[in-house]
Amino acid sequence: MAHLAQRRPENVSGEFYVDSTCIDCDTCRWMAPEVFFEVDEQSAVHHQPANETERLRAMQALLACPTASIGTVEKPIDIHQVQASIPIPVTDAVYHCGYHAESSFGAASYLIVRPEGNVLVDSPRFAPPLVKRLEALGGVRYLYLTHRDDVADHAKFQAHFGCDRILHQDEINRDTQSVEIQLTGTEPYSLAEDLLIIPVPGHTKGHTVLLYKNTVLFTGDHLAWSSELNHLYAFRGACWYSWSELKQSMAKLANYSFEWVLPGHGRRFYGDRTTMQQQMQLCLSWMETV
Repeated sequence: MAHLAQRRPENVSGEFYVDSTCIDCDTCRWMAPEVFFEVDEQSAVHHQPANETERLRAMQALLACPTASIGTVEKPIDIHQVQASIPIPVTDAVYHCGYHAESSFGAASYLIVRPEGNVLVDSPRFAPPLVKRLEALGGVRYLYLTHRDDVADHAKFQAHFGCDRILHQDEINRDTQSVEIQLTGTEPYSLAEDLLIIPVPGHTKGHTVLLYKNTVLFTGDHLAWSSELNHLYAFRGACWYSWSELKQSMAKLANYSFEWVLPGHGRRFYGDRTTMQQQMQLCLSWMETV
């Protein structure tokens, strides 16, 4: 939990604050940008919530913070109400799970609610309030893992829900050697009619992305929105395997049609299919210059 004695001096006075244990993962800043901002490579509160919507978002960010670096001066009286609001709806049948894990440096995870069985995309923290909400939403049939960095508490979720975990063989290590479905090769894999797994080597050798209903693309650490560049981009400074292969993977991905980019790290992006194609071309052009 956050400690008032470690409250950063950059916080404005008021109920919410960020303490000095912040790891600058960006979670709170994209979940509640009206409240949190970046200063000196950590987050801080630049504006106290002015209404119930802003307060709810700030509280959701507090629960999502992987290092419990966000606190309130007084103990919140609405914590159970906030817990009940997570997972947070994103678009049709897709939810943001919150409860980010420090072991994945605060990567976002998502839930797809489907009659054929729900899919957890990358692993959040195994937090009891979240687990209860996942149970209420129908449990977890598959735990799809984009790559080795964002597996977090995968084993706990598998043990609790009995779900099949999915990860490419090139991402398997000692911690994930018992994964039930281990993908191979570089060809797309159809998990179901509405779920297509696309290998995108680059960030890591066996990184994959998941396309849901040809509409929502879960991109892990492959693709995200850059507020600084004002277009979609790849992580040049965090490319652990091959930048040249990442460029090839991105060019192949540009052949697909989708409307949402939901990354593990970085910012989300939504656009119609024409806009998304334009954004992919901007990304590819940018990748040739860096």
